Amino acid sequence: MDVWIIRDGEKVGPIHDFEVRRRISDGDLAPTTPAWHEGLEAWTTLVEIDLFRREFELISLPDEPAPDEIPSEIPPASESPTQPAAQPQAPAKPCYLRRFWARWFDLTLYSGVWWLGMWAAGQNISAVLHNPWVMFLHYVPWFAIEALLINYYGTTPGKWILGLRVVNGDGTALDLGAATRRSLRVLLTGVGFGWGLLSVFCQVMSWFVAKRLGTTLWDHTGGHQVLSTPLQAWRVLIFGLLFFGALQMKLIVIFPYMLEMAGETFPALKEQYEKSPPWHLPKNS
Repeated sequence: MDVWIIRDGEKVGPIHDFEVRRRISDGDLAPTTPAWHEGLEAWTTLVEIDLFRREFELISLPDEPAPDEIPSEIPPASESPTQPAAQPQAPAKPCYLRRFWARWFDLTLYSGVWWLGMWAAGQNISAVLHNPWVMFLHYVPWFAIEALLINYYGTTPGKWILGLRVVNGDGTALDLGAATRRSLRVLLTGVGFGWGLLSVFCQVMSWFVAKRLGTTLWDHTGGHQVLSTPLQAWRVLIFGLLFFGALQMKLIVIFPYMLEMAGETFPALKEQYEKSPPWHLPKNS
């Protein structure tokens, strides 16, 4: 969304909303700064615009300078944006590390349940591990579940434990369509289907894009924000225990088959593990 402001009696703009938020966080813009964006019938102040009100609540404001006079007319049509206004995006203070671990907690928990289900259903785990399409797409059902959880509750298991909640830029809940589109963007551009080097590449690129935009690409595109509460010690403890448990649940099912696959390429590694197998593997007689 493009915004115009009045500074020292001069009209300045258009300025993108994430740049306005950055300047608010830096203390460069006061709540009383006159502002206008497409859709407003008249000039107002920054603090009266829903998109920026929260920014002023998050910072300790210095003594405010004398406000510029608010113009009585909106900018001429020739100066207004030519493109439709984008939805508001997340605040410029995201918890990237917390969000990263919440994301992979959810994926690890889902994956552990998924593999246990495959084993309980009598599926050939070795054949599944050798099927590239199954491995490429097996995270897809989780993102459908995630969309439902965010639509109904605004959070997921990992986000809830770490005190995170997804909402629209104005603080309202995401409808199912918005939640589904967000989850699809994460699947495609955020974790790369959770598939090996593609996943690593997508996560690295997402980090650089988030540092540039002030939010993740999927939240910037959809106009969402991730709210956070102070992280308490008990949440970290529970998170660590459950994450470890979810990881073990997955490895108990697939580790023997992964060892078999690794032995096909590295016979010495297979021989070493056969001599001293993990606790859940039977010893050779």
